[in-house]
Amino acid sequence: MTWLQLKAKVAPEQAERLEELLIAEGASAISLQDAYDDPVLEPELGTTPLWNETVLTGLYDDLDDVEAMIGRVGQAWAADVPDDPCPDISFELVADRDWEREWMDGYEPLQMGKRLWIVPSWHDSPDPHGVNLILDPGLAFGTGTHPTTALCLEWLDEQALAGRLDDQAILDIGCGSGILAIAALKLGATHAVGTDIDPQALTASRDNAERNEIDASRLSLYEPDTFQGDDYPIVLANILAGPLIEMAATLAGYVAPGGTIVLSGILAHQADDVADAYRDQGLMIDPPCERDGWVRLVGYRYDGSR
Repeated sequence: MTWLQLKAKVAPEQAERLEELLIAEGASAISLQDAYDDPVLEPELGTTPLWNETVLTGLYDDLDDVEAMIGRVGQAWAADVPDDPCPDISFELVADRDWEREWMDGYEPLQMGKRLWIVPSWHDSPDPHGVNLILDPGLAFGTGTHPTTALCLEWLDEQALAGRLDDQAILDIGCGSGILAIAALKLGATHAVGTDIDPQALTASRDNAERNEIDASRLSLYEPDTFQGDDYPIVLANILAGPLIEMAATLAGYVAPGGTIVLSGILAHQADDVADAYRDQGLMIDPPCERDGWVRLVGYRYDGSR
């Protein structure tokens, strides 16, 4: 079977309206992709995580009179938003393919350090004796492919967590898919606490913990307004530089004496500002670890022994 595929590059504020118009014209499927392969990290509270420019694709099984259809979309757009020109829409014919199979084939297990592997559920682990975290690729919450997540996972892989923390919990701020908290648990941590502004992220974290056979009692999850912090031996925060700076006093306050904080989601040119914000809170900050323009910072709360 041959399909008709329509594509348009749209700004974030245009995406929802154009999607509605293409669905009204009988689209069998609509997809949104980043036009420039920018990462989607944690959005601001109450916002939708869209990119600076999005490629919107509509798929149709009706191949008749596509020019007329595009014309109707343009007319409907002009009637709704006369001051904003309708995005240019291109079209092509595409052969029928096993889209799900092709998508799955694009993802392979990822090694994070010496022991840890991130393994899609349809793959066998390359190292059955390693620490294998089962996690399928997703759009918004993090699966280890972005340098910020990989840098944090590799740091966790280097730590001797088993038996070191006793009954103390690791804290993961902005836990997303739960990847960092679950990795810490699989690497030997006894308990982890995760917080996120998005209730769907907390649901994803619970689902991923269950998939990885993590007992529910070992992972506590909270929205920020229900979270009452404590002192933690390890605090993880893979979010963005702006929130990290704004929340420096709060996040630094969670670090127990002798404890460690791992910060990421930071562009290289932002590293000094983030580091200074946490030094102002009395933490010692190691030199940054950089990959592909992104940075991980590790800080310590002085306890007299370091």
